[in-house]
Amino acid sequence: MSVELAWQLLCAALVIFMTPGLAFFYGGLVKAKSVVSMMMLSFGSIAVVTILYVLYGGTGIAGNGTSGGSKLFGNPFEDFGMVSLASGAAGEKTANLFGGHAFLVAFCIITVALVSGAVADRARFWPWMIFAAFFSTFVVFPTFRWIWGIDADGNFYGWLANNVYGLGAALDWAGGTVIHQSAGAAALALALVVGQRKVGFSKEETVAHNVPLVLIGAAILWFGWFGFNTGVFGAGEGQTSMIFLNTLLAPAAAMIGWLIVEQFKDGKPTAVGAASGIVTGLVAITPACAFLTPVWALVLGLFAGAVCALAIELKFKLGFDDTLDVVGIHLVGGFIGCLWVGVFGAADLVGRDTVIDGFGFTQLGAQLLSSLTVIVFSFVVAFIIGLAIEKTIGFRAKEEDEVAGIDTVLHEPGYSELG
Repeated sequence: MSVELAWQLLCAALVIFMTPGLAFFYGGLVKAKSVVSMMMLSFGSIAVVTILYVLYGGTGIAGNGTSGGSKLFGNPFEDFGMVSLASGAAGEKTANLFGGHAFLVAFCIITVALVSGAVADRARFWPWMIFAAFFSTFVVFPTFRWIWGIDADGNFYGWLANNVYGLGAALDWAGGTVIHQSAGAAALALALVVGQRKVGFSKEETVAHNVPLVLIGAAILWFGWFGFNTGVFGAGEGQTSMIFLNTLLAPAAAMIGWLIVEQFKDGKPTAVGAASGIVTGLVAITPACAFLTPVWALVLGLFAGAVCALAIELKFKLGFDDTLDVVGIHLVGGFIGCLWVGVFGAADLVGRDTVIDGFGFTQLGAQLLSSLTVIVFSFVVAFIIGLAIEKTIGFRAKEEDEVAGIDTVLHEPGYSELG
């Protein structure tokens, strides 16, 4: 086994481990009587996305250019179940392709799981599983193709990775657009479809039931994110080392930025705020980690942490119940990180002039338009899927079950004293 393949498989395992970490993070933030339900949405995402990816999603993303469908949507029957790919499993080239699929499916899983935070405390399990299946099929797999579509010869053909509305390639190293902004836009759509919680939608009632669980989840996410960012194909040793350092630096700075805002707003820093700041910094650095010098990664973290700490208040002002702030952290943080590449990216790393390094605005335009394209596409499709589920089988739990706590009704109590 080559060193490169071994590292990619290790990184894939780290990213897969991030989804249970997300379950801990989300589970600690919700009510004690819905912690199991919340965590089940993450674990359910692992199951449904993995199955669909192997059946048709992987070949839809990495089909053979336009012969595997269009540049927008792949052909799910090109190699259904990866049967043809598996026939050459003994070869080194095929082993590397399977390694790439192992890494990509981990990305797809967490993209879907992130959305679940918007409907915590009120979403039913099986409707969520149906949503996860359709959202991964019609949003995640296609948009991954747009930025990471690669043929058998290793050539990227995704239209976002080549030419965005005549502005050239948009840069999204590890998924700030097609993971975080996509998940944030879908979260907003689902929050609007499902509606506000009967109990808990106010600043006073927004209290994490298990802060240590939140911190454990944040720690797992931070640990896994080193695989998330360094496992992406195409960086040299020096650039990979810089990516690793930026993945440490930006969330550390974002935690400080978030806590400063909390100190001024609420008079004290909180552990939940620290964890949220860390995740915000990780989100923001994801698209930009390969294109920023460490100083600009630090500034990005401070800026994103402060802005997202303020952005999470929008749900109370605008009235959409995004329970666990997927919009405020992932949509806003991912958007900031993507634009940051066009403004503060190093020209030699980006491949052309940026606003600060060369006074060039074309890259910023590509970053902006690619982000808006994915946001609009994900929002519209997720809204349609969510609305269809809500109008047919119903997405949310009954009012009396929601008020009492949905764990006992849908699954089992998370804590013995509750049941």
